[in-house]
Amino acid sequence: MPKGLPLHTDPQLREINLGDWEDQTWGQVRHFDPAGMAAFNRSDPAWRAPGGESLAEAGDRLERALTSLARQHPGQTVAVFSHGTAIRQFLANVKGISPEDWHTLSHSENTAVNCLTFDGERFQVVFDSDASHLPPELATLGKQAWWRKDKQKAEDVNLWFRPIRWDTERELYLGARRDAWESTHGLEIPFDGAGFLRDAQKHLDQSPWGVTVAMAGEEPVGLLQLDQERYSTDNAGYIPFCYMNPQRREQNLGVQLVGQAVSYFRPLGRDRLRLRCAPYNDRAQHFYRKHGFVKIGEETGSRVPLDIMEKYIGYQR
Repeated sequence: MPKGLPLHTDPQLREINLGDWEDQTWGQVRHFDPAGMAAFNRSDPAWRAPGGESLAEAGDRLERALTSLARQHPGQTVAVFSHGTAIRQFLANVKGISPEDWHTLSHSENTAVNCLTFDGERFQVVFDSDASHLPPELATLGKQAWWRKDKQKAEDVNLWFRPIRWDTERELYLGARRDAWESTHGLEIPFDGAGFLRDAQKHLDQSPWGVTVAMAGEEPVGLLQLDQERYSTDNAGYIPFCYMNPQRREQNLGVQLVGQAVSYFRPLGRDRLRLRCAPYNDRAQHFYRKHGFVKIGEETGSRVPLDIMEKYIGYQR
């Protein structure tokens, strides 16, 4: 910690418990529970994710935790780190905002600062939601549309994912593989469609999610191939193929495919992702490095040059 301060963890400071929504993408939730998603976004007091907390319960939990901390440190300043919805509901309690008016509460940037005083019984807000330390390029809320009431910004594209329908979508997979191969390696090195189909079938035999389709609404926009076996002895999950449709590139959607790979491999106990990328594929190299992949080696015996790249996804760093 900066300043040499001790760090203490407390589960009572966690974000709202989303129950069955946990580890689902917002696109997944919107697709399968649109009414629940709409209720959450408008801060409906009756909202509760299946198996999760209500908004009121999250705010009350955080208030109890902060009250306990304040009483343990009279006359001191305590730096507390929590999460957006839990903090927002706690501030509703402090400000005395009734449940029917929760929707009027502003949303704050990630890392925004709230300053409060405590008199032994009650909190008072000195200031809240201060994100003046963030330069525009690091601010995220202003780039998003889900919280806006004026609807003047295009709707956020939150992907959802499903297993490929192999009986009817082989050509979808093969077309994406061909496009990726030829746009990267050209036409001089033959495209081995049969070999890619064999590999896909092997990964589908491991799991129906071995080839995953990324969906924007009802539109397939990308593919993600996942291999449980390769590099498993290194505790890594392997991504043989990560593909975004050309018309959907430059929309900052590719990172959601990486997130899906994390969601797939972490429950298997893997603490890193691996993939291979041609050193001359500048677009892909830039994308992977931007999102935390580093080169750890070079493939031997492959038909084309390939860097082996890795991203740590564990909890120990």
